[in-house]
Amino acid sequence: MNVAILGATDKPDRYAYQAVFLLREKGWSPFPVHPRLEQIKGIKVYHSLKVLPLPVHTLTVYINKDRSSLMSQEILALSPERIIFNPGAENGLLADAARAAGIQVVNACTLVLLRTGQF
Repeated sequence: MNVAILGATDKPDRYAYQAVFLLREKGWSPFPVHPRLEQIKGIKVYHSLKVLPLPVHTLTVYINKDRSSLMSQEILALSPERIIFNPGAENGLLADAARAAGIQVVNACTLVLLRTGQF
């Protein structure tokens, strides 16, 4: 299943980078999203949510709430089954809008969920 990583990075010390590779290791199809990157270690990076292969099962968010608020329409239009707000990326208003649209919302660390079999 497809998982979009909003705020993906090419910096190995960042959790958003680690999520790309742990998702792939666990059998998910990761789709990193970053407006300026072309690839992360050979994995294609998408410049926006609008160009992702559909359907997207999960959107995992690594950007701060100010940035995700600006993208709220694009995020909701993606219509994933689930949105995970990683620590520091929580956005109450966007979470409420997502729930109202029938999207499951989780405030948790994607890496922890993957490592503990709860993803």
